[in-house]
Amino acid sequence: MTKTEKLPLVIDYVFKRVFAYKGNEDVLADFLESILNVKIEKLEVKNPEMMKNSREEKLGVLDIKVETKENIIDLEMQLEDEENIEEREATYMGKLLSEQLEVGDEYKKLKKSVVIFITNFNKYETNTYHNIAKMRFEKINKDEYVDMGYKEEEQIGNKYIEFHVIELPKFIKKNPGVEKRLEQWLWLIVGRKEKVEMAVKENKNVKKADKVLERISKDPKERERYEAILKAEFNQKISNQKFMDKGIIEGEARGKKQNQIEIAKKMLNKNKPIEEIIEFTGLTKEEIERL
Repeated sequence: MTKTEKLPLVIDYVFKRVFAYKGNEDVLADFLESILNVKIEKLEVKNPEMMKNSREEKLGVLDIKVETKENIIDLEMQLEDEENIEEREATYMGKLLSEQLEVGDEYKKLKKSVVIFITNFNKYETNTYHNIAKMRFEKINKDEYVDMGYKEEEQIGNKYIEFHVIELPKFIKKNPGVEKRLEQWLWLIVGRKEKVEMAVKENKNVKKADKVLERISKDPKERERYEAILKAEFNQKISNQKFMDKGIIEGEARGKKQNQIEIAKKMLNKNKPIEEIIEFTGLTKEEIERL
């Protein structure tokens, strides 16, 4: 009997199916703990919606929004570099912050907002696969220095904002073992067989997630949804490319026409015959007369 190949966890649909799977809260908590280095007692996935059964129905949001006692977290798998990750980070962070409080709520109710991107490409010129960014104070300007007697100055400007970007190609290049929990989880996502086999022995939650991945990989409906998503994304890219190509062609055509008009105007100013202008610019007699 042929063994079913596992669906790739780097695909956002598969990623959400495993980590936002109902009953898998302990799996998601363990994964987030390995990234944030905090203890998570309880969490709730705020957007568990997935793709509907019908191909015609709209696909749900594929990031995972999580609320814990202390944090609001947005977790997303990013397969390709669309050169907009910084804009998306800022947009997600803005939503996490603004959607927490309603009119009249006390600001003290605000929780830390954390945006986590796992990317299948390298984004930052850093020597680490786990990039952590917080709002820090800049280096002191000597002209603005005031001796307040502080031996150690504060570094964090705002404790409510935190970004994490985990770059998988850097992780693969480092090729670590499975001693740390984050390493165990990232090898499961990467899908390197020998490392996954080691990771599931070290971490019961990684083993549970791997079992869920195996189960959905064997489900014909899940594979159909997965293939439908890939096809839809491919068609969207083709459509976008055609739109861009059309825009370039139309732009070039408009530029060419404008150039012809400018030349025709100069020739008219020099009292050149219309027949000569038509032959030189390619404009029609009516177009030239309108000038």
